[in-house]
Amino acid sequence: MDWSNAILHVIDLRSFSSLWYWVLVAILWSTVSNWVMGVPSDMIYRARNNGGQAAEDLADLVRISINRQLNVAAMAGLWLLGIMCFLLTSLAALGFGYDVELAQAVFLLMFPLSLIGSMTLSTGRLIAATNPKGDDLYRILLRQRLWTQIIGMIAIFVTALYGLFQNLAVVRWL
Repeated sequence: MDWSNAILHVIDLRSFSSLWYWVLVAILWSTVSNWVMGVPSDMIYRARNNGGQAAEDLADLVRISINRQLNVAAMAGLWLLGIMCFLLTSLAALGFGYDVELAQAVFLLMFPLSLIGSMTLSTGRLIAATNPKGDDLYRILLRQRLWTQIIGMIAIFVTALYGLFQNLAVVRWL
């Protein structure tokens, strides 16, 4: 038995027909939609419903997370933006220009995540500037979560359609 062929058969590099890719898509979007500004969504609901110590914990965790994100953006933001633009452009060129399916699959994961990252940074700046408390903070965080879920649903839909068309194109040529 040739182990390298067995491993490559299990980890199929044709991404859209691989079970592993779709498991990664499901886990990625589930995790991204559950965490808002570095805070688990159940903590937002608990703070909104119970108040007290849960609300204080949420406010502290949001403050710590936002300060961390804004510090990273201030220190290395332009470098990170340049690297991200280079990666996305390279993946788009390789994937859609040269028809590399793995690059297409990674681009369809990273592009929506970059949108959510920029939206998170914008929301973090808003929270740092206005310093909302209580219901105002919950409203901002839940709006961020809603838009994250909307972007995730659109990304999953587009990825599934594109993957379906890719798989049908491969079957047609067989």
